Amino acid sequence: MADRTDRPETTHHEWDGIEEYNNPLPRWWLWSFYATIVFSVGYCIAYPAIPLIDRATAGVLNWSSRSELAAEQAAAKAARAGTEDRLARLDVAAIAQDPALMRAAVEGGRAAFKVNCVQCHGAGAAGSKGYPNLNDDDWLWGGDMQAIRTTLEHGIRQPGDDETRLSQMPAFGRDGILTSAQIADVVSYVRMISGQEAASASARAGATLYADNCAACHGADGKGNRTLGAPNLTDAIWLYGGDRAALTQTVANARAGVMPGWKDRLDPATLNMLAAYVHSLGGGE
Repeated sequence: MADRTDRPETTHHEWDGIEEYNNPLPRWWLWSFYATIVFSVGYCIAYPAIPLIDRATAGVLNWSSRSELAAEQAAAKAARAGTEDRLARLDVAAIAQDPALMRAAVEGGRAAFKVNCVQCHGAGAAGSKGYPNLNDDDWLWGGDMQAIRTTLEHGIRQPGDDETRLSQMPAFGRDGILTSAQIADVVSYVRMISGQEAASASARAGATLYADNCAACHGADGKGNRTLGAPNLTDAIWLYGGDRAALTQTVANARAGVMPGWKDRLDPATLNMLAAYVHSLGGGE
């Protein structure tokens, strides 16, 4: 058979009888490729691009995403400087009288809460066992804005702060003040006044023990005392649980929850914003 005369041009490279066709890339593709090379060289010269041991080349334009972010943050801070200054200078009562300032405080407090408070109180501020729900209207030391601000500033059982919130309930079982049977009677009485159990002989015996040992802080009617940080025992809100086992543990060994004081960690404006936000959740007074 005669050789074909219409065979495509080859590169004249042959291996094991296989030849490579000479099919050059389209010119538009080549010029695009060359343009990307030129662009990448120019980019490496103009912008940070080449990694070194402890840094990268700065580039002749001296640009970086960090410096751009810093400039944007500085501009944003300057824009809200007047508002933050007022939030720092005014007390929470004055902030509440200014609707626009109060809205700014609530939004700022919302952001600060996500950074500093959700770890214990939860994203929705509903709390959990040992961490109070900030949405209800049950407050150990008061739920008005100033009371909330004071709690935020000085914390609860914060070491080294003479103004910290402090309440101390005796460990009636651990300290030998009451016997196990007497603790069971007190628990029966507390569960009765909170509507969880019917009246019983145990609850009647617990009423006398309650009057002798508990009424001084929780009140004769069991409704608590905010000055002392003593909770209301007649409602359905329990920080550590209202079932018999939880109440027995509380009476026998007491509870001593803590919350950090934020006065040395957060600035006055942020403390005011947090107070405004917590107050706005629905349980503030």
